[in-house]
Amino acid sequence: LSIGTAASSLARIAAFRRAVRWDVVRHFAPTALPFAMLGAWALSRMDPVYLNLLLGLFLVGNVPLLFRRTPHMVNGKGADGGTPHQAWLSAIGAAAGFLSGFTGAVGLLFNGFYYRLGLRKEEIVATRAANEIMLHLLKLALYGAFGLLDARGLAAGAAVAAAAILSSLLMRRILPYLHERLFRHVGHVATVAAGVAMLVAAGGQIARQDRLALHYARAPTQIAASLSWRRHVFAVEWEPHDELELSHSIRDWTFGDRPRTAAPPPHSYILHVSPHKGLYGTRI
Repeated sequence: LSIGTAASSLARIAAFRRAVRWDVVRHFAPTALPFAMLGAWALSRMDPVYLNLLLGLFLVGNVPLLFRRTPHMVNGKGADGGTPHQAWLSAIGAAAGFLSGFTGAVGLLFNGFYYRLGLRKEEIVATRAANEIMLHLLKLALYGAFGLLDARGLAAGAAVAAAAILSSLLMRRILPYLHERLFRHVGHVATVAAGVAMLVAAGGQIARQDRLALHYARAPTQIAASLSWRRHVFAVEWEPHDELELSHSIRDWTFGDRPRTAAPPPHSYILHVSPHKGLYGTRI
């Protein structure tokens, strides 16, 4: 992903070099680069799948923007007509750098940042590319140093890079004909679509690696549902006599992925909610 986005950034800078807002870049990059190193270091030591899930939820949260009227923006100013503060730009750069180093690419996550600066569409494309190119080149060097690059990743990156360069050349032809409001609306649509894709990908990976499963059963006198995650089982059961049971248990694995017995797992705690006995707990 970083190989492809680095190639895309280079192509966009070449195509829109006169539109780069260097006043934004010089405050964004100094904090983004060291935090990208921190993010790449964190990636070599932990799985980013849960962060990807949270980022996906954040991106999907942009759905209301699809139906909101785009405010009038003043070129070179924020939405309120003021000049963005240097500390704010530096903080955004640090966040973008860390998340970019940890997840590979988060360009769409910070689309709102560029919109609030009041940049024209050409300035958004060019300035974002200038901010990202240094990040991606640094990340590629760090990924190689941490042993995160392999032949398969390089081949996939080359394919993404070729498509990204063609996309940038096509963008140079089309962008002058897009209205500013349509450009921003397309950006919001892309942000939400990326969020949905991240949720699906991260959710599938979590389900596979952490044995995430949902079970449901119904009988004439009771209803039960449970959620399994790693060794944890969270269950809710509606018992006869209008009693609700909420339980948490720890599965005991001894043979691969199979439990030792069919009996209730050890380390279980059940919370009972009964209209007759009130609220009480039992431990198995």
